[in-house]
Amino acid sequence: MSAIDEDIVREYFEQNGFLVRQVRKYEVMARKKTGDEEIDLLVYNPAYQPGARKPDFFLLSGELPFVHRGIIAVKAWHTDRFTPGTLKNSPEIFSFLEQDVLKEVSRLFPPAAAGAEPGSAEPPTKILVLPSLPTAEPFRSQSVQLLKERGVDAIISFRAMLIDLLERIEVNRSYGKSYTLQVMRILKNYDLLKDTQMELLP
Repeated sequence: MSAIDEDIVREYFEQNGFLVRQVRKYEVMARKKTGDEEIDLLVYNPAYQPGARKPDFFLLSGELPFVHRGIIAVKAWHTDRFTPGTLKNSPEIFSFLEQDVLKEVSRLFPPAAAGAEPGSAEPPTKILVLPSLPTAEPFRSQSVQLLKERGVDAIISFRAMLIDLLERIEVNRSYGKSYTLQVMRILKNYDLLKDTQMELLP
C-alpha cells in the first residue's frame, strides 16, 4: 500500500471532523505483522454524542457522526472487487480483527481517553476501506454477509471517499498543506475532475 492510499483515508476523516492517528510510519515486508502493525489508522470523533445509534454498515459521510472511535484497515487493491471468492481466499483482509490486534487497540484507546469508566466504553468501530463490492446480486449480499460474519462493523470505498473530498474542494483555495487535496484541486481547476451526483455505491 502506498502512502497516497492512507492519505486519502486520512483526509476523508479529517475533513469530516475526526482526529486521525497513523499508528506506524513504516511498511512491514518480510515478516508477520505484530498486533499494532495490522492497524493502519485510528480515528476519534470529538463531536460524538453519547447514546447515538450505531452507524450503518455502508459508512458514507452521513453516517460518520455516529462513529465515536474507530480502527481502520486500508486494503488498496484498486483493480479488484471484494467478491465472496476474494474474501474467502484472502485471510489477510481480516488480520486487523484478530484478538492480539484488538488487545492492542484497547491499549491505544484507553477508557480514560473516551471519557468513560474502565470497562464501560463501547468498543471502537472496526472499519474496512476497500476498492468496491460486486454490483450484481447475489454476490453483493454474500460479500456483505461474509464481512459482517468476520467481525467488520462498517466499510467504505475509495470511490465514495474521493467523491466526498472532490465535492468539498474549492478551486480558489490553495491546499499547500495537503499534497492529496492540492493535486485534486489542480485537476479540478483544469476540468480534469468534475463534481458528480452519481450514486455512492461502495
